[in-house]
Amino acid sequence: MPAITLLSEADLRSCITLDRDALDAIEQAFAALATTSVAMPPILRLDVPEHNGEVDVKTAYLPGLARFAIKVSPGFFDNPSLGLPSLNGMMMLLSARTGLLDALLLDNGYLTAVRTAAAGAVAARWLSRADSRRVALIGNGEQARLQLQALRLVRPIEQVKVWGRDAEKTAALCDELGRDGCLQVQACLDVDQAMQAVDIAITCTPSREPLIQPHHLQPGLHITAMGSDAEHKNEIAPQALAQLDRYVADRLSQTRVLGELHHALRAGAVSADAEFSELGQIVAGLRPARQTDAEVTLCDLTGTGVQDTAIANLAFERAVAAGKGLAFLS
Repeated sequence: MPAITLLSEADLRSCITLDRDALDAIEQAFAALATTSVAMPPILRLDVPEHNGEVDVKTAYLPGLARFAIKVSPGFFDNPSLGLPSLNGMMMLLSARTGLLDALLLDNGYLTAVRTAAAGAVAARWLSRADSRRVALIGNGEQARLQLQALRLVRPIEQVKVWGRDAEKTAALCDELGRDGCLQVQACLDVDQAMQAVDIAITCTPSREPLIQPHHLQPGLHITAMGSDAEHKNEIAPQALAQLDRYVADRLSQTRVLGELHHALRAGAVSADAEFSELGQIVAGLRPARQTDAEVTLCDLTGTGVQDTAIANLAFERAVAAGKGLAFLS
């Protein structure tokens, strides 16, 4: 039997960061989703309500990649009271030719965080105005910081406004973001203040109630909404989504059942037979991106298995090249 490579979070952090290669890998995965015979089943979701927990399993096979990933991603949101992180997870990387296990990536959710932020930057690269300099971060967790880091690879961001429900966490994030003096950073008292005069808004919260309302929409705005990865989560008011000039999904079959589009459909704000584009179709040139500077655009990111397979392949290749990990025989 061939050897299996065991990669720790430390191994993976030393090999993968938010750089242009990671963004390009995710962008290519979206294009493949639109142009090749990708196999990507629906998300498998397990709820553990007694312990405020949920587990998602995602996977995808991309033609041309040597391996495919199966990701198990638990979120147990009472864990901080036990001194444990809310999120963790791992990826299994299997040969696309034989199905044999090539590697276990014990990333504790790190690769998911990277590929999620990279997807946000891909969305901004195709849907926001090229001169966008002002961004609102709606949320104050790790993903808010990573989304900004990725966004700065594709847009000349100068001003950042941050809102989150926990004022202390918001202040701490603002201190961190403003430390190098390269950004003007402002902690905001509410979403209204955060959304005033920005070019891009990124929503990255677990909110169950809409945060972005119709009055927040302004000409030229792009919104990347990535918090609604389960049916009960909702960051964009249905009427706000209905007033967009351009709505784009990462995968329409997912956003219709668990994304922001799901809520707009249930509220009757959007017709069930309305036609929308997917991000991969735009990347591949099959559908138009932003057409004018005045358009209001939104990308609904629910997370896809193609992203996991793409980042896992990149991580494995870099780790092997760097001599990282522990090889053992099964």
